[in-house]
Amino acid sequence: MTGGERAGGEHRTRDIDLWHHGDREVGDGLVDLAVNVRVPQPPEWLLAELRDSLSAVAAYPDVSGATEAIAARHGRHPDDVLPTAGGAEAFTLLAHAWPGCRPAVVHPQFTEPEAALLAAGHDVTRVELPASGGFALDADPVPADVDLVFVGNPTNPTSVLHPASSIRALARPGRLVVVDEAFLDAVPGEPESLATERIPGIAVVRSLTKTWGIAGLRAGYVLAEPAVVERLRGLQPPWSVSTPAAVAMAACSRPGAVAEADELARVAEADRDRLVARLRDLGVEVAGTPRAPFVLMRVPDGEKIRLALREAGYAVRRADTFPGLGPDWLRIAVRSDMDGFLDALAALR
Repeated sequence: MTGGERAGGEHRTRDIDLWHHGDREVGDGLVDLAVNVRVPQPPEWLLAELRDSLSAVAAYPDVSGATEAIAARHGRHPDDVLPTAGGAEAFTLLAHAWPGCRPAVVHPQFTEPEAALLAAGHDVTRVELPASGGFALDADPVPADVDLVFVGNPTNPTSVLHPASSIRALARPGRLVVVDEAFLDAVPGEPESLATERIPGIAVVRSLTKTWGIAGLRAGYVLAEPAVVERLRGLQPPWSVSTPAAVAMAACSRPGAVAEADELARVAEADRDRLVARLRDLGVEVAGTPRAPFVLMRVPDGEKIRLALREAGYAVRRADTFPGLGPDWLRIAVRSDMDGFLDALAALR
């Protein structure tokens, strides 16, 4: 075995650009298929609440209303909720809250958790799921002495939705399992979510960015046991969550907004299924069983194809910056109209 590889799919950290995100792919005149934010701007009802919130920005932020709304939305106690400045702040807090731990990150997945762990000085173990198994979660390769585990569900970039039972299987005494559910509200009915239960040793990170088009607002939260929430809150900078972000959290947690998100998820699901069918008709390999509003595909000479698509006017996400993937993998965000992109891809094959 080479390159730091160890038995059972476990890898030690190695050089890779973990800070590369889809927004780097976007450029003037390009159709954006690289960023997973589904809508170009928030809905008007949310924009109206955000505009109204500006009249209160002279005061320091108060997240109590957001905390209560999030708790009600998931059937949790407010003590289980910590609003954060997006999922990224949550990962940073988690990385610093357990000094001296042995963390593992299940890849391929969103790279911010590992980047945060490395920045906090941790030696990170990578557990890389194989493409041959459809990137399905397997708890066995995670070393027994790991005490902090990060896993996505559904996972970015693979679009695979893991069974809740597989995530529960990662839990054990003395270990915290962190589940990134940033895209779970984009799956109709939110199956396999662990957000509605207080489960010892499991923390859930959520984001409102993807469904509601508020990446610039930084709105997310952690759901966990009160002891975990208090540990994270003790490290959180004062007033890190702005007044508009807190307003958005409360607004997007109301029953009407949750129902609207589910309807948006059903539309995205139909769009994704059409895209996957067309890709497979073209003979393109699509990873696993996609469940999120993006798909991971593999094409020969992927880097060449990506650049050619860019020349044709389409920005797609390179995937070789995700541990466990190489340059032939590309992530495609689902949009309602994919015909032009598919025609451009077909012309390159």
